[in-house]
Amino acid sequence: MNIHALLVSRFTEALEKLGVEDAPVPVTRSARPEFGEYQFNGAMALAKKMKQKPRDIAEQILDAVTLTDVAEKLEIAGPGFINIHLKDAWLANQCELALHDPRLGIAKAPEQNVVVDYSSPNLAKEMHVGHLRTTIIGDSVVKVLEFLGHNVIRQNHMGDWGTQFGMLLAHLSDKLQEEVAETALSDLEDFYREAKVRFDEEEGFADRAREYVVKLQGGDKQCLALWERFIDISIAHSEEVYEKLNVSLTRKDIMGESAYNADLANVVADLKEKGIAVEDQGAQVVFIPELADKEGNPAVYIVQKSGGGYLYATTDLAAMRYRSGKLNADRTLILTDARQALHFKQTEIVGRKAGYMKPEQTYEHCPFGMMLGSDGKPFKTRSGGTVKLAELLDEAVERARNLITQRDTDLSEEELEEVARKVGIGAVKYADLSKNRTTDYMFSWDSMLSFEGNTAPYLQYAYTRVKSIFRKAGVSLATLPGEITLSEKQEHHLAVLLMQFEEVVGVVSRDATPHVLCTYLYDVASAFMSFYEACPILKEGTEQKTRESRLALSALVSRTLEQGLSLLGIETLEKM
Repeated sequence: MNIHALLVSRFTEALEKLGVEDAPVPVTRSARPEFGEYQFNGAMALAKKMKQKPRDIAEQILDAVTLTDVAEKLEIAGPGFINIHLKDAWLANQCELALHDPRLGIAKAPEQNVVVDYSSPNLAKEMHVGHLRTTIIGDSVVKVLEFLGHNVIRQNHMGDWGTQFGMLLAHLSDKLQEEVAETALSDLEDFYREAKVRFDEEEGFADRAREYVVKLQGGDKQCLALWERFIDISIAHSEEVYEKLNVSLTRKDIMGESAYNADLANVVADLKEKGIAVEDQGAQVVFIPELADKEGNPAVYIVQKSGGGYLYATTDLAAMRYRSGKLNADRTLILTDARQALHFKQTEIVGRKAGYMKPEQTYEHCPFGMMLGSDGKPFKTRSGGTVKLAELLDEAVERARNLITQRDTDLSEEELEEVARKVGIGAVKYADLSKNRTTDYMFSWDSMLSFEGNTAPYLQYAYTRVKSIFRKAGVSLATLPGEITLSEKQEHHLAVLLMQFEEVVGVVSRDATPHVLCTYLYDVASAFMSFYEACPILKEGTEQKTRESRLALSALVSRTLEQGLSLLGIETLEKM
C-alpha cells in the first residue's frame, strides 16, 4: 500500500470537484505526530489562482475530499495546512493484507528496460576500496528495480583495453617461459608493479610494450589469445570479491571497453558527418557551447586524438548508442564517483545532439563521494598504498568473529563462522549504503561493527530478536491467524511505518539512493524495540487476541526487515 499515492489521488479528485485542474497536489509526511501522519499543503498555492484566503480554500477542499475510510480526523492548521490523522482500523487492515502478501503489499511498477552501469573495475589491477561504493550501491539499486518488476540489464563496463595492456602482455609473454599464467597472475598488483618497473627501467621493454599495443589493436591472433588469458584470470579475481560481497554481478554482465572497439571509428565518422565533431590541431573535437566558461569559450570534448587513438569519450558514446539502440533502455543509470560528473554531462549533450538517444530515454549519472580514512583523506593502507577490497572484507569478517566471541553466545563453530561472515560483510556494506551517496564518508571499524545505532549489526540483531519471540511462543510465522488491532500509540506508530515501505522503495528506485531505505529500516527496528518494551506479547496475563495481534505485527516487522535488508544485499540471521 502506497499511502502517499492514495492521498494524492483523493486530493486530486477533491480539487477536480472544485473545478481546479493541473494544480500541484503537495502531500508530505508530517514532521511531528501531533500534526497527524501526513499534511496536504496545497491551499496556499491556490489562493492567488482562486482569489480567496488559503484557509477558506482548505475548508472547501476538506468538504470535497473523501477520506472517511482512511482518516480518523482531518484538521486545518496555520494558514491552510490540512493535517491527516490515519485511522487505526484502516491501518490494521492494511497491515493484515501486507502480512499475507508475498510482496508485503508492494505493487509492481509499469515495466521499463533499465540499464545499470556499475562496478567497472580495471582488469589490469585487483579490485580496491575505490570500487566498493559503485559495486554495492549499484547492486542495491538493481535489486530494488528488479523487485519493482523492471527488466534490469546489468552492465559491468570493465577496463579491459588500452595502452597499459601492451606493457602487461609483454611481461606475461616473458613470464610464460617459466611458469603458468595462473601462477604469474595470482597477485595482479605485484604483476602490474613488476611490469611497470620493467617499462620504466629495462632497455627495449617499453618499445616491445608499444608493439604489443599495436598488435592487440590490430587483432593479432597470438596477442589476442594472450590478452584473453590475462582477462580471464583478472575476471576470476573480481568474481571472488563479488561472491564475498554478496552482489549479483556475473560474467554474463561484463560489457568491457573492448566490446565497443568495432564501433569507435563509426562513432567518430558519424559525428563528423553530422557536423558535430570538427578537426582541431589534428584531433577530432566537439565544442559544447552549453558548457561554456565565464569568457564564453565552449567546453572541449575530444573524441579522437591527433595520433588516431580513441578516448573514454568515444567509448562512452558507443556504449550510449548500444544501450539506447540495441538494448532499448528506457533509463540508463551510471554509477561512478563524482569527479566524472562533467564528463558524463558532456557525453549526454553530445549523444543527444547526435541522436544516439530518443528524447524520452533518460541518461542518469549517479555520482558518489569518496571513502575517507580517519585523517579525512582518501582511505589508504598505513604505508599509503591502495587497500585491496578482498583483504578489507577478510578483515571485516575477522573483526566480527572476535566481537561475537566476546559476547555471551551458544553458537557452534560452524554457526560462528556464518554469523561472522554475515555480520562482517553486512557491516561494511551498510556503513557505506547508509550514507547519502553524494557525500564523502569516514571509514570506521568501531562504528560500523557497533550493535547500537544505525548499523547492520543492530538491524541484524533486531531481526533475530523478532525471530526469538516466535521460538519462545512456539508459533510459526506461516500459521499466524493475522488479525491485527491497534490500541496503543506504539502499535499505531509501528503500523504507519510498516505501511510506508512502498513509498521508500519507490524513492530508492527513482533517485538511486539506498540510504533512504537504510534510514527507514533503522526507524522500523527502533519503533519495534519501543513497541516491544511498551506492549507485552508473551507476558502472562496478556489476552489471547492481543497476543495474536502483536505477534502478527511482529511477523510483519520480521518480513519487512528481511525484505529490506535483502534489497540492500545484506543477509539476515536466525540467531546471533
